[in-house]
Amino acid sequence: WIARAMLFVTNRRLVEGRQSAAGRAVAFDLSCNEPSSSLFFCRRHGPGQYEELLSPRFFERLRQSPRGQILLYVHGLNCQPEPQIFPAALELQRLCDQLAPNAIEVVPLIWPCDDDFGVVLDYWDDQTSAEISGIVMARMVGKFLDWRDHARELGPCLKHVNLLAHSMGNRLLRAALAKWSADYGAAPALFRSIFMVAADVANECLERGRPGEVIAAATRNLVVYHAADDLALRSSKVANLRNKVVSRRLGHTGPERLELTPINVVA
Repeated sequence: WIARAMLFVTNRRLVEGRQSAAGRAVAFDLSCNEPSSSLFFCRRHGPGQYEELLSPRFFERLRQSPRGQILLYVHGLNCQPEPQIFPAALELQRLCDQLAPNAIEVVPLIWPCDDDFGVVLDYWDDQTSAEISGIVMARMVGKFLDWRDHARELGPCLKHVNLLAHSMGNRLLRAALAKWSADYGAAPALFRSIFMVAADVANECLERGRPGEVIAAATRNLVVYHAADDLALRSSKVANLRNKVVSRRLGHTGPERLELTPINVVA
């Protein structure tokens, strides 16, 4: 798969610092895995080649894209930008193009993960990072809503916004939407479809009255993919049991009681 320019949003710390500037070359500070309170709207030109755009130019690029839909991609735990996240996003773009050419623009949302030895060792640090990053990413949700509905003289943007969250990225998703809902009194009506893949959250979280109900409220369609033989989620279960947290994972079993989830949830 030939490398191509790719838009992305991140709250990872940058070597150049948090003072944003359009057109500056930036690099991830891989020595620091603390979530930044800043959001950076950027473009990847190739491996290790990143340019900060700022949100106005970022959204203008999205508007100019010939692709009619956007798929935000939230990666899971224990992932670093070049070895895992961007190659996965490019492969996802290739598969989307194979199914429907020029239909979907994949945009990764990159949050800070540990890269220690072993998934279980990273689990709790990444869980905390995902929760904090979710609060930061709630601001991104607001920017997407403003762009879609109030895009100055150009009028509203008609592109559909979708989201795919993998593994621990679903915890970030839940935290972002919960923060938005708490601040504005309702879930953001932003997404056409949300895909929860191998979700590392409790399997009852989507039920009415549970913390994940806000995810279903923010989208027209909510699709849960789960697999009983997911070895990574078995490691997650071990990590939770060590800390006296007893709950099966949504990505391992699917919803605990599908009949208690909102009607737009499909597993």
